[in-house]
Amino acid sequence: MSHYRSNYALVEFGELLADREGALDVPWATFAGDESTEQTFEVPVDGAVDGYVTVQALDVDAYGHEILVNGDPLSGFDIPPASGWQSWMDVMTGATLHEGENTIQVRRDTDSRDAFVVGTVRVNWREPVA
Repeated sequence: MSHYRSNYALVEFGELLADREGALDVPWATFAGDESTEQTFEVPVDGAVDGYVTVQALDVDAYGHEILVNGDPLSGFDIPPASGWQSWMDVMTGATLHEGENTIQVRRDTDSRDAFVVGTVRVNWREPVA
């Protein structure tokens, strides 16, 4: 019987995704354009399973934005519309974690005029223990 424990990584973005700088009055957020910076986080073991992400976002107005893990987009609605701050969980289907350095990035749907801030993202997984 395999035994697992939960683990996670916190990734700080603090970035405004928009078609123009100043689209939202958030002087504390860094303007990133259509894609956030690609942030890295570590997974300490091989065999991570059951991954999911929790995204903190501000003033999302449209569906269609994507979360990419290791360059692969997650399936489904990654960040749904909501005014103010929200926290949204998305199961990691369509992407996998591997031992060592992994990446996460948020991509704005350029077919919309939406402007929103990505705050902190928490990446969770279960990992095998001996």
